Parts: sequence; C-alpha cells; structure tokens
Amino acid sequence: MQPISGIHHVTAIASDPQRNLDFYTEVLGMRLVKRTVNFDDPGTYHLYFGDEVGTPGSILTFFSWPMGARGSPGVGQVEATSFGIPENSLSYWERRLLAAGIPAERSGKRFDEEVLTFVDPDGLKLELVAHPQRAGAMRAWKEASVSAQHALRGFYSVTLCEQGYESTVEVLETMGFRKVGEQGNRFRFDVGEGGTGAWVDILCASEASYGRVAVGIVHHVAWRVVDDNSQQSWRKRLVNRHLNVTPVIDRCYFHSIYFREPGGVLFELATDPPGFAIDEPMEKLGEALKLPSWLEPSRKRIEQVLPPIQLRRPIKEA
Repeated sequence: MQPISGIHHVTAIASDPQRNLDFYTEVLGMRLVKRTVNFDDPGTYHLYFGDEVGTPGSILTFFSWPMGARGSPGVGQVEATSFGIPENSLSYWERRLLAAGIPAERSGKRFDEEVLTFVDPDGLKLELVAHPQRAGAMRAWKEASVSAQHALRGFYSVTLCEQGYESTVEVLETMGFRKVGEQGNRFRFDVGEGGTGAWVDILCASEASYGRVAVGIVHHVAWRVVDDNSQQSWRKRLVNRHLNVTPVIDRCYFHSIYFREPGGVLFELATDPPGFAIDEPMEKLGEALKLPSWLEPSRKRIEQVLPPIQLRRPIKEA
C-alpha cells in the first residue's frame, strides 16, 4: 500500500466570496487555481487557492456562505492551519500583514521554529512558520504580489483541537502517522517522508467546549494518496478499523473518500491526479467558472444565483 504523503488540501468556510478572493490573492499572494461551486450545494462557490500550478499540499479551499453565521472554535475542529515560509521571511510577513490591517502576533517558538499567528477576514486562524523548506516542493506564482523569495511554501501543518488523545492517535497510526514530538499539551505526528506538509499536531484541551462549524472554521482536512488504487486500499483498511467511510466521490480534480476521526474532525483522502489543468489551460487557471459535466445543464441558473466576483491582477512588488 502506497503511504499517505501529507496534506492534500484544507477546506474552510468563508462569507463574502469577493473579500475572500481579494485577501488570499492580494494579501497572501496565492493563486486562484479553480473557480467552481460546491458540488453538493451548487448555489455556492467553491474557490481553490494554491501555488502557481495547484500542487497538492498547497491548496486552501473555501465554501462561500455569504449569509452564514460565524462559527465558534473549539474541540473537534482544526485549531489552526499553518503554512511554511522561508526562515528569513517572518519580519517581512509581519510588516505586510500589519500594513494590510491584519493584526499579526509572534507566538514564540514551537519545536524550535518561529510562528506568526493571524486570522483572515472571516476569523479563520492561520499561522506562518519559518522553516528551511525542501527545495522545489512548491512553485511560487509568478504574477503574485508577493516576491518569490518570501512566497508561501505550501502547508506546514494542521493542528487538531481534541478533548482526548488515544482514539484519535489510534486512527492516525492506522493511517501511517508516527509520533515525532511533544511540547506541553501539544503532540506532533508525521506521515510518509515527514517534514513540512506532513505534520499534524494534536492539541489536547480537556476542558474546552465543542466548536461549531460555520464561517471562519475549517470544514475538513484532506490527506494525499498517490492514485485510485491506493485510495481503494486505504478505504478497505479504514473500514476494517470500523470507521464509517464514504464511497469514492468524484471531485473532478481529485477523487475523495471521507470519514470522521473519533475526536470529531472530518478527514478526507484525496488522490493527487488528475489535477486542476484538466478543464482549462495552466495560464488561465481560476479565470472562468468551471462546472462538472452533471451540472453543465444547469449553468445558466447557477450563474444567476452566484454573486459576481472579479479576479483582480495583484500589484507586483518592486
């Protein structure tokens, strides 16, 4: 069985799609690599942001709920989503975020690495972690407003807020994760070859209340599997561990299975192929609304329901 290799994508919930689009492209310098809809709720956007080509491990996606209420963080949720940045870029990002009106706080060292914490316009907690990245893992977007030397380098980790420990760890170990660190009530695990993008932290908060998934909260975390055959093998293994796993679902740009780990966080296993260039050329990623074949007959009605959004070209740094 091919191992799970790390984070494929993280999906969260946003409110105003235009504000969401502006923040992630203009402030964080990510590329909109796919403009589509929530296949299960096609009257709402599903926007995908990532590196220049939408490499698995760089993709943060959003369901847009324009009239949605704010969620509440707590147990059974992703407490923070972290991106890696070059070791010398922390001060740059601190200045950039503050200049954009985004309060950013240095959270001190975590496992000997500096962490910068902030929230997006909907309250989603994000972190930037200064780390010596593996060369060539991600491709900085050439048209971004952030210079390549400071660009986000894909995911660093996700942190799960859990009331307990053992049941979640048992599932992680079934998925091939290994414990690699401990700091207070934070426990770190990695998978595959390890390193950035393959870490998950468990934050044990035994007295915290359960959170509510809505705007500003992560909906699910997707983990990378190499192909369909590997995904089927993992599905059998998870079912044999008495987890309630969905059948394979076609998401066009990857194939997915879903299950909820015992602490309450929704997990997905997503295939690396076929990728985001199957329905538009690489140089045009994210510019047009793309629909799966089964929704094309409803395109006119869907376009009438969706609020208009405009992809503005970021002003590049000198």
